[in-house]
Amino acid sequence: MEDNNPISPSGSQTQNPDGNSPSDNDVSVDALARKVQESLSLAKRHKFWETQPVGQFKDLGDSSLPEGPIEPPTPLSEVKQEPYNLPNLYEWITCDMDSDEMCSEVYNLLSNNYVEDDENMFRFNYSKEFLRWALRPPGYFKSWHIGVRAKSSKKLVAFITGVPARIRTRDSVVNMAEINFLCVHKKLRSKRLAPVMIKEVTRRVHLENIWQAAYTAGVVLPTPISTCQYWHRSLNPKKLIDVGFSRLGARMTMSRTIKLYKLPDSTATPGFRKMEPHDVPAVTRLLRKYLSQFLVAPDFDEDDVEHWLLPKVGVVDSYLVESPETHEITDFCSFYTLPSSILGNQNYSTLKAAYSYYNVSTTTPLLQLMNDALIVAKQKDYDVFNALDVMQNESFLKELKFGPGDGKLHYYLYNYRINHIMRPSELGLVLL
Repeated sequence: MEDNNPISPSGSQTQNPDGNSPSDNDVSVDALARKVQESLSLAKRHKFWETQPVGQFKDLGDSSLPEGPIEPPTPLSEVKQEPYNLPNLYEWITCDMDSDEMCSEVYNLLSNNYVEDDENMFRFNYSKEFLRWALRPPGYFKSWHIGVRAKSSKKLVAFITGVPARIRTRDSVVNMAEINFLCVHKKLRSKRLAPVMIKEVTRRVHLENIWQAAYTAGVVLPTPISTCQYWHRSLNPKKLIDVGFSRLGARMTMSRTIKLYKLPDSTATPGFRKMEPHDVPAVTRLLRKYLSQFLVAPDFDEDDVEHWLLPKVGVVDSYLVESPETHEITDFCSFYTLPSSILGNQNYSTLKAAYSYYNVSTTTPLLQLMNDALIVAKQKDYDVFNALDVMQNESFLKELKFGPGDGKLHYYLYNYRINHIMRPSELGLVLL
């Protein structure tokens, strides 16, 4: 299980346990079937994933297969008790994210070796505060934060994580692990560490009696439940063009481009304000009702909403609309902060990006709500606002001048079958 989020219009790349190159994916079954035939004929089979309880390409379109768990749980006494073997020079460690020293080691590994775009111009730069937020939700297991050290130098050379989540698929709420941050040091990419790391995090998840997982990747593996696309909305177009994130349009000047993307100075919606701790119950109700319409979505309770959506400086921002008359909370929007390092540019070192998270519109039109979100992001000096075409996001993307990126993000479930490939609009889940 691995994670990858496209970070620029030029797409992105991550390490693939099978060593296959990234490729785009059409959501139609026919296109996927053709892709399978091509890959089989080229002997590019997914050797690792074919051994795992995941949807297999050969089963696409077979409606006779039951939805739900692919394999039943193993008795806990039969789950492997010892860690998987690593190459001799390396050892497993559990990464204590409460420790400043450990958190810095993880930060340094990711900031130097994690996801880059195809042209090696940008690399994700998750902050330490973000990592602690992402990895310590309610009920998290320290044992699921897994590192690999070089025995001689004690240097952290690889990392993978899981956090617990309740994910609803149709009418069933399933305890799952969300797998993320699979990262192997650039110099060790030929050592085939990724499959053994995936097996080890799976083993540790099983030890907690959890048998399903969710994850995303920028590459096509067996078999996506949905394929989504990132869209990008320029907030600081001059900087984005200067660093090569975007290009000046045909017959466009820089001044016309800046004018095109200019936003109002203040938000338009009466009662639009920052979320506060006392709003958690109302936001939870709003979110639960909204997410119930999607085929796959998180099953959030108040503790989850408090953790994931209460504003944290430099990590996550949440705003809501409180009716000036009734004081009812009617609408909600949120985005998280994920900067990228700009590689090899003399003038800029960081691209400040906001990523659309969960948004609920009941009274304020979603278009207006998201325009207000863009305005506050611009006020906070973000350079770009990114959004996936999940949930109802497609309804505002073009109108609010988002442009499509090149990269795709594929969603996967481990040991859980869904019989049809979902449209992004049927998906109510955002993984960090």
